[in-house]
Amino acid sequence: MTKDLQQESALKAWGFLIVLALIWGSSFILIKRGLEIFSPGEVGAFRIVAAGMVLIPLSIPRLKQLNKRQVKNLIIVGLVGSFIPAFLFAKAQTQLSSSLTGVFNAMTPLFVVIIGALFFKARITSRNMVGLLIAFVGVVILLMVKEGAGFEGFGSINSYAFFVLLACVCYGINLNIIKYRFVALKPVAITAISLLMVLPAALIYLFAFTQFSFKLVHVEGAWTAASYIMLLGILGTAIALILFNVMVKVATPVFASSVTYLIPIVAIFWGLLDGEVLLLGHYFGIAAVIVGVWVGNKR
Repeated sequence: MTKDLQQESALKAWGFLIVLALIWGSSFILIKRGLEIFSPGEVGAFRIVAAGMVLIPLSIPRLKQLNKRQVKNLIIVGLVGSFIPAFLFAKAQTQLSSSLTGVFNAMTPLFVVIIGALFFKARITSRNMVGLLIAFVGVVILLMVKEGAGFEGFGSINSYAFFVLLACVCYGINLNIIKYRFVALKPVAITAISLLMVLPAALIYLFAFTQFSFKLVHVEGAWTAASYIMLLGILGTAIALILFNVMVKVATPVFASSVTYLIPIVAIFWGLLDGEVLLLGHYFGIAAVIVGVWVGNKR
């Protein structure tokens, strides 16, 4: 590869990295805006509907190429990689700030390591263990700092953070399934078809078991809130996953994983801009989580 091509490839990689950090880091403020009108279930379901619908041109033509085992695994990927986390994040943000949700989400690479070691015979190193320990301390600090109460708020655990950590566990399962059970199928096909697999469940739940349609017609501001969720689904779930897959091709996996460290920065920026308050204890916890993820994910 010539020097010019290397520079062009590096510029593309950095461009993808910045765009993805902005998109994924902004997801949490979009969830917050959607929750101003809609319930967590409505936000989660409509996010999946928007993402699944926009990728139909990519998913349906590829269905004929699948065997039964791939279909089964893609249903699991759709559930743990998109469907369940969409509901968990929305539920968490009913009692958790968007900025802290973005920080907790940074734990995903470490859960990839843990799930891989427990169920997929992946090797866990001493560096992984040190990173897990540091990040765990950071999570405990964040769980025990009560907003608006200073350090005297220690001891009041915000249990809604566990919804985010459970979503990270789902992502850990999802990425290991993709890594170890999909060799021939391309990443774009995995993303599109897995979303198609859970699209019917999201549609049925959204329009048969929630007040989503009623709110669109009768509640002031519902269309604006719905547009935020649609943007979340199309950009934050569908297009961002495709961009990430493209970035992996033009950059190293280690470079691609560095988006994990930028997402909390963007999430915190939006949170502070929106009037969210971070205490000194929060900053200690945030630093520990990011350092722990960096140490545990470094190769």
